[in-house]
Amino acid sequence: MSLRPLIFRTIRWSAWNGCETGLEHVDVRPSDGGHTISGLVIGEENGSRFGLHYRLKVDSLWHTKAVHLQTTSGQMLDLESNGQGSWSENGKARPDLQGCIDVDIQATPLTNTLPIRRLEWASGQTTDIRLCYIAVPDLTASAQDQRYTAIEPGSLYRFESIASGFTADLPVDADGFVRDYPELFRRLN
Repeated sequence: MSLRPLIFRTIRWSAWNGCETGLEHVDVRPSDGGHTISGLVIGEENGSRFGLHYRLKVDSLWHTKAVHLQTTSGQMLDLESNGQGSWSENGKARPDLQGCIDVDIQATPLTNTLPIRRLEWASGQTTDIRLCYIAVPDLTASAQDQRYTAIEPGSLYRFESIASGFTADLPVDADGFVRDYPELFRRLN
């Protein structure tokens, strides 16, 4: 099942237990043969508060092409991808990320949308994905294997971290954006 073509969207989430522990604002806008996604997250991880601005560039098929992250403390990470699994950081090859197509930023449910929009889904279909996982707030990038299952294509997907066994059923809207991420994030709009 394909999702509808995407025009400009603004999305907001809070932490599951309320805005006082986390809030996110995201703009998704069409740009040169794809979309530019800009987000601002304020949150808390292991008792440490952080602020994070991120910008993603995806092509028309939702392959990740560029990732820029900067914390309010000044830490930065810039990654580029050819969209086929080769990555570089500040122009230097990152062979440890070879084979990663999508990116998963720990502090946001937005990045779950990338494989959901990128892939064609049939009911019950399961797909294993290697992606670039970015830990927040330290902005370390590593390859991670994840699994997505289309429980109800276009409305409900199961996410699973293969390494940890963590799973979550993610309801999405008509554009493939997560509505609620149980125990982690709640959609505000």
